[in-house]
Amino acid sequence: MRKLLLLISFAFLLSFSFTYSQNFINGTIVYENQFGETLPFSRSYCLLAKYKLGTLSDIDGNYEIPLSNSSNKLVFKFLGFKDQVIDITDKKIYNITMFIDDNILDEVTINKKRKTIQKSYFKTQNITNVSSDELLKAACCNISESFETNPSIDVNYSNAVTGVKQVKMLGLESPYLLITEENIPMIRGASQVYGLSFIPGTWVESMQITKGSGSVVNGFESISGQINVELKKPYSDSPFFVNVYSNNMGRNEINIHGNKIINDKLSTGLYLHANKNSSINDKNNDGFLDNPTSDAFNLFNRWQYINTEKGLVSFLGVRFMKDEKIIGENTQDMIFIRDPWRGEINTNRFDSNFKFGYVNPSIPYQSIGFQMAYSNHDQDSFFGIRNYNINQSSFYSSLIYNTILGSTLNKIKFGFNYSYDDFDEIVDKQNIFYSRIDKSFGGFFEYSYDSMDAVSLVAGIRYDIHNNLGDFFTPRLHMRYQPFEKSVMRFSVGTGRKSSNIFSENQNIFATGRDIQILNKSGKFYGLDSEKAINYGFSFRQGFFINNREGDITFDYYVTDFKNQVVVDWETQGELSFYNLNGKSFAKSLQIDFEYQISDNVLIKSTFKNFDVKKQYVSGFKQNPLTPKNRFFTNIEASTNERENGSKWKFDLTYNWIGTQRLTSHTELVDFGGYSPSYSLLNSQITREFSNKLEVYIGGENIGGYTQSNPIIGGDPFGADFDTSLIYAPIHGALFYLGLRLKL
Repeated sequence: MRKLLLLISFAFLLSFSFTYSQNFINGTIVYENQFGETLPFSRSYCLLAKYKLGTLSDIDGNYEIPLSNSSNKLVFKFLGFKDQVIDITDKKIYNITMFIDDNILDEVTINKKRKTIQKSYFKTQNITNVSSDELLKAACCNISESFETNPSIDVNYSNAVTGVKQVKMLGLESPYLLITEENIPMIRGASQVYGLSFIPGTWVESMQITKGSGSVVNGFESISGQINVELKKPYSDSPFFVNVYSNNMGRNEINIHGNKIINDKLSTGLYLHANKNSSINDKNNDGFLDNPTSDAFNLFNRWQYINTEKGLVSFLGVRFMKDEKIIGENTQDMIFIRDPWRGEINTNRFDSNFKFGYVNPSIPYQSIGFQMAYSNHDQDSFFGIRNYNINQSSFYSSLIYNTILGSTLNKIKFGFNYSYDDFDEIVDKQNIFYSRIDKSFGGFFEYSYDSMDAVSLVAGIRYDIHNNLGDFFTPRLHMRYQPFEKSVMRFSVGTGRKSSNIFSENQNIFATGRDIQILNKSGKFYGLDSEKAINYGFSFRQGFFINNREGDITFDYYVTDFKNQVVVDWETQGELSFYNLNGKSFAKSLQIDFEYQISDNVLIKSTFKNFDVKKQYVSGFKQNPLTPKNRFFTNIEASTNERENGSKWKFDLTYNWIGTQRLTSHTELVDFGGYSPSYSLLNSQITREFSNKLEVYIGGENIGGYTQSNPIIGGDPFGADFDTSLIYAPIHGALFYLGLRLKL
């Protein structure tokens, strides 16, 4: 505790001394309109010449900028107006009048299509921003199905009966990702397997995908990266939106948004999602449902308050979700002389969150933010004769302060996080009861050299006190070097830790007949120790122009070295073992991205990925099972020119090639020689926008209909050899869907 207080006290004193010891230049910017009236000039750009230090004037035309000995000139800029350059003397206040530049053309119209996946040359961290338009290119019923057109995230089924999709990044499963909702940890613990499927795609405004260890501000759990989901805001979302969807597998879905701006400061939104699938599908005739029958309901109410004059913004949200799935054998079309293998997964979840932010109107680079969230996740489920029930109550809060050191080139963040998790689990046929409480209090300090010039960095450290993990530091560093305008290199290194939730993260074990064994007994997590790793990586991006068209190529190479890991050992038929790592474990990921704008309306993206993921098992040092060594991805998006009424056509085509994957030992897989075959998948969508308010879309996934020939193996579903978890390919054939979106 003493170390934590010293860290935060040092950060506060450092920021206080720098903030109040610096000198500033300030003033007001105005312009004269066509009627001779003098008006304040908001959003004008003011910078110190040769120093690349700038600021924007506020709504009243006021500006303030730190004084620097590196420059003695002040420059004011705005498109369509003459630049104003003044010499800096002993004065502290400079009032400026901007004049229209008569030499500029009367009207310049620039039409450039905004990319749905964006990367920056100037951000220090390796972050990809995914817009809501990108999510619309897939069926995107929920977040877990939204990565089909995104090369950074790999998606595959985790088993043959539940229909849930699992995401991977840098060759590692989702538990090693920090998945947040507006920077509040969300998909973790009890929600790790199904949580992404509980966030409707239409609710999402954007997503930020960070490769590497991420920022210390968001906690210590990020190991391979972070996915942050930004939800739509009542103030900026459409007053009314409806989306209906139906596919040939029997799934029907509706999303309705209603938003109301109550006054210039307060707005609210009500978001409703419902889906139902009552169809019985067994296309491969193995006697089991290809996908569950399901019924789900999701309701979200959000309030937003904005006061720009006082620099205040806050959000309050309440959400309730109910999801019911029925899995197992097809009892409708089959006659049984034994009890059928059936299962149910019933989940109720409640979420609430509050966020408050204050930006000093007179010193806009100083801000403070507070957020807190409470959730309760309750899952009751059974798989044949095996049970798994979990209840998790969680509380999270965070306080963060932002300011600068000397100038806006040097920024710091510091603050506190507190989290509380209460787990109760009932496991397997014996109904074994597990209970655990995790409590963590941590402080962080992060320094950023935020330059638009060649070099920038983000260096952070946090210290956490955890009742089960102990007390520990988490250091992280991100660096960027940009030698040329269209060339950028990035490097990152950092550590991460996570609690071991072996049952909630591996629920596919219950849809097998395997005997579960926990080989370690002395740790605090089911007898196991926690997990710790270091992640480091390098990225290089080179932009280019060919035939006056923009493109770029990116090389990413990341390594995750585990210092301790919970090994999930599927190597022995009929058994599943959990134990702590005794030896080496690493994940090496190479990704090469190519992107080129073929024409104004056609964009192509291609990606090659190579994974080397190995760990020490009891039986030897082996490649991680069900992890493709190589993958190839190509996406082509095209559209027609937009007409005056806003109508146009949009086309999207995605090709995936998945290489061979190592298979664990099973008598029914001996003909594969230890490896799955490689295969290809093709997805496509056509959208007709009749106006800016109405569009209809039709699409297909796995259009070629490739399926795994034997997804469920082992014969007797109540025997030890029964297994639904060895999935390397789709388990159902082509899926076709139709949908409509309406905005009012």
